[in-house]
Amino acid sequence: MTILTIETSTTVCSAAITVGGIPVEKRMNLCDGNHARQLPLFIDEILRAVAERGLNVEAVALSEGPGSYTGLRIGASTAKGLCYGLNVPLLPIPTPQVLCASFAAQRGNDIPRNALLCPMIDARRMEVYTALYNANLQQVMPIEAKIIDADSFADRLAKQPIVFFGDGAKKCQSVIKSPNAYFVDDIVPDAQYMGVLAEQMAADTTRQDIDIAYFDPLYIKEFVPAPSHVKGLN
Repeated sequence: MTILTIETSTTVCSAAITVGGIPVEKRMNLCDGNHARQLPLFIDEILRAVAERGLNVEAVALSEGPGSYTGLRIGASTAKGLCYGLNVPLLPIPTPQVLCASFAAQRGNDIPRNALLCPMIDARRMEVYTALYNANLQQVMPIEAKIIDADSFADRLAKQPIVFFGDGAKKCQSVIKSPNAYFVDDIVPDAQYMGVLAEQMAADTTRQDIDIAYFDPLYIKEFVPAPSHVKGLN
């Protein structure tokens, strides 16, 4: 399949076109930029590039969260609009699984074979959005918002290695001290690695089609707006 993939759950903004799970066009901005401005430009560029190859988008895959509330809203609204306009299905993929796919593609050969993968997305203070996956990127612990302390994952770390990565992992390194804990830097959720996951989802005959009109990102926690700093709005 030819799939447009979108990732906006953190400060990183990325989009890609994958064919058969392999990226053929990709764009990424690693800076804390304006996703609302960057994402449409990225998508326009890659759609123009693949149109020259005679390819037509058959589905849109979205990194659905959890993560930044604003980033998730931008990604979701863009993906839904594209699905309506192109008349193609929406394939939402949990962001922790996208992080695992990014890790596996870049550093998967550097870890113990029996290790679990623990993606961590910063949720402020000592809280992270996290889950556990095996080497096949299958979920073994559900996604949750978790406050990290010295006892976090202790039972599992006593039995096998766990690799921690993502923008929430660094702050946990000083707390989780097990010799079975491995921390890997510079892994971000990247749209170019979503293709294989999207292909698997599309091929799942038990999957129910997403009603685009009612789709919402996976927030985990309710959004609580901060007080405005604009004079006259408080």
